[in-house]
Amino acid sequence: MKLGFVSAILADLALDDVLRVAADEGYDCVEVMAWPKGKAERRYAGVTHIDVATLTPNEADRINDLCDDLGVCLSGLGYYVNPLSPDPDESATCVEHLGRVIDGAQMLGLSVVNTFIGRDQHKSVDDNWPRLLEVWKPLVARAESKGVRLAIENCPMAFTNDEWPGGKNIATTPAIWRRLFASLPSDYLGLNFDPSHFVWQQMDYLKPLREFSAKLFHVHAKDCRVERHRLDDVGIMVNPLAFHTPKLPGLGEVDWSRFFSELSDSGFDGAVCVEVEDRAYEGTLQTRVQALRQSAGYLRGYLARA
Repeated sequence: MKLGFVSAILADLALDDVLRVAADEGYDCVEVMAWPKGKAERRYAGVTHIDVATLTPNEADRINDLCDDLGVCLSGLGYYVNPLSPDPDESATCVEHLGRVIDGAQMLGLSVVNTFIGRDQHKSVDDNWPRLLEVWKPLVARAESKGVRLAIENCPMAFTNDEWPGGKNIATTPAIWRRLFASLPSDYLGLNFDPSHFVWQQMDYLKPLREFSAKLFHVHAKDCRVERHRLDDVGIMVNPLAFHTPKLPGLGEVDWSRFFSELSDSGFDGAVCVEVEDRAYEGTLQTRVQALRQSAGYLRGYLARA
């Protein structure tokens, strides 16, 4: 396995400096954000460390040469949006750029693109399904043709009023994954698994490592703390941020010893990337780098590294 981090937390640094931070802090890899340039519509979004719209073979070679010099690599490109948005312009923009991200990954010699399936949050799973197939069949075919695997994160994206009630990402549970992989059978469609989202949904985050071992393309290392006193007060039928807090690995409720025990037994040998969304560490660039340093120190002993 390789230990990495998600580059979104260093949004104020250029790619070269992000890679240098990774090298300085002993990371093996970085998941690089590849949003189109422009204003972010939410936290951790809109980060463009690689602009795939303008990426050239020469720039791809330069990035790979720098990675070789620093002793780090790219675990994949990340672009987390809603291709199934009920707004046709938003959906078209997401689909078009996701295609560019797939092409950019191929140009860089990468095998993984991390993203969301998306969802019309006002419709049921069944009512979303025909459009899901319409949008994703050509995306999966494009990825297959480029030799790039699409890894879907299991975040429900139901944290704001405009994401309520269904959330903006449909691929969030084992039941839906089974249906998804049966409907779109491809070796190039799988998971970017984040155990923290199962914790606050009160689901077992170890079982998927066994059942979906062949579909584990990438892993996010993020923890969370369920605030039981708040949950007892508001219940689960509210914005999930009302009763849980994202934390660094080791500061929440994920049993990372059990998690990595199951992950290594599953045969997974890819990237495990720290995703920093812990507000206690976000105040300055120095504290964000400290979050990466602390997370690496905590997780390094659990990884079976080559």
